[in-house]
Amino acid sequence: MNNNTASPGLLLARIDRIPVWALPSLFAGVIGIGFLFTFYDIFDINVSFIQTCMALVPGCTPPSSAAYIGPPVLLNLAGYVVGTLIFSPLADRAGRRDLLLVTMLVTGIGSALTALVDSYTWFIVARVITGIGIGADLAIVNTYIGEMAPRDARARYTSMIFVFSAFGAVLGIWLGLWLTTPSTPLPFGLPFALASKNFEYGWRIMYLIGGALALVGVALRFQLPESPRWLISRGRLAEAEAVIADMEARAHAISPLPPVAEPVAPAPAAGQRMPFAAIFHNPTYRKRTLILLAMWFSAYITVYSFAAGFTTLLAALHYPPPEAGLITAMGTFGFVLCALVAYGWGERMERKTWVPLAAAITLVGAIMVALGGQAFWIGVLGSIVVFFGFNVWIPIAYAWSVENYPTRARTTGFALVDGIGHLGGGVGLMLIAPLIPSMSVLGAMLLIVAFLVLAAIIAQFGLQTRDRLLDEISP
Repeated sequence: MNNNTASPGLLLARIDRIPVWALPSLFAGVIGIGFLFTFYDIFDINVSFIQTCMALVPGCTPPSSAAYIGPPVLLNLAGYVVGTLIFSPLADRAGRRDLLLVTMLVTGIGSALTALVDSYTWFIVARVITGIGIGADLAIVNTYIGEMAPRDARARYTSMIFVFSAFGAVLGIWLGLWLTTPSTPLPFGLPFALASKNFEYGWRIMYLIGGALALVGVALRFQLPESPRWLISRGRLAEAEAVIADMEARAHAISPLPPVAEPVAPAPAAGQRMPFAAIFHNPTYRKRTLILLAMWFSAYITVYSFAAGFTTLLAALHYPPPEAGLITAMGTFGFVLCALVAYGWGERMERKTWVPLAAAITLVGAIMVALGGQAFWIGVLGSIVVFFGFNVWIPIAYAWSVENYPTRARTTGFALVDGIGHLGGGVGLMLIAPLIPSMSVLGAMLLIVAFLVLAAIIAQFGLQTRDRLLDEISP
């Protein structure tokens, strides 16, 4: 290998010319297992929390459980912020791959502890620990995918991994329906559901399953290579060249590689501030951060009201808990569909265009749920549309957020906007949930969706990044 081959600029150009996913196909599944657990954990509280509340809070009943869901969700999301602001800068300094192992281990420990708690207070503490791992994991995984995917398919491959998220959500909610709701004849519940006076520990089993999934994820992630873009940014050129050469060999086996583009992309400047200073001392990145943070904070109010609290909110609106759980569980099929749509069409439009489209779809679904009344199947169809709408923009916005920051601070930038933005979900549930029992179904649905509409407006102030080089967007 000659000196030119190992120069930072040429190494970046060699990465940018690779037109396909150039890691082993198995590695997509390895990363996906982490996403599957993350979204399993986000969604498992949705159906199971009513049983959790009844087990841990004296006098808790389905209508009043809405008043208790806010603190564990808010403080779990506060854990996201703590974890992502601690571990994400470490990923920018010490590498993506090693921190992916640490964050998944923390999440698994938190989930296992949740299964063992004996009070509402310790339930919240365990949720905070889990949140610390999940928040950092989301930031590092999305950064890793963005740095390894082809330039014209970053949203597509983020969406591919997001398919695992959808299956995690389905697993979390359907297990909750089976393990934590009473047996109820269809279509108002599951006739084979297990919860009864003699089976009150389904929610504990769910968190133990989550801990097991996380440990599997840790074991599998040992196989992942380090991001070559990060290696280049740290001057570890020989290691970067080895990873890139392997990626080129895999890509060439699919089709001949195009020549390296000229002029060669400039090498990252040595000695630049990192990682927080690289963002806040730069007016361009500071502005981007404010826009993305406002978008995520507002949008997550809608997302978590549905993702973590839909069953509890429907119960507060006087739906019987088994029926509320089944409506929510059926909605997760919309989540799976949206992940497939994002994978197939995510690169067809500019990133920020997806947010207003998602808000419009979510609004339609929310109105269907509200106007369906006692018509169960209209409520189910509306739930599917809601879950499709409030999720379809997320993987594309993940890719967009990663693209807004330079390699030296990419994980930290994502952590700031997505991590702190998650607080919107907790704040939303804290403020919205107590209002629900006194509102109409339509009023409650419109209030929740309004925050995604606001996020869609904010997103339009962001920049266009589709099919552009990472180092061109964020030098």
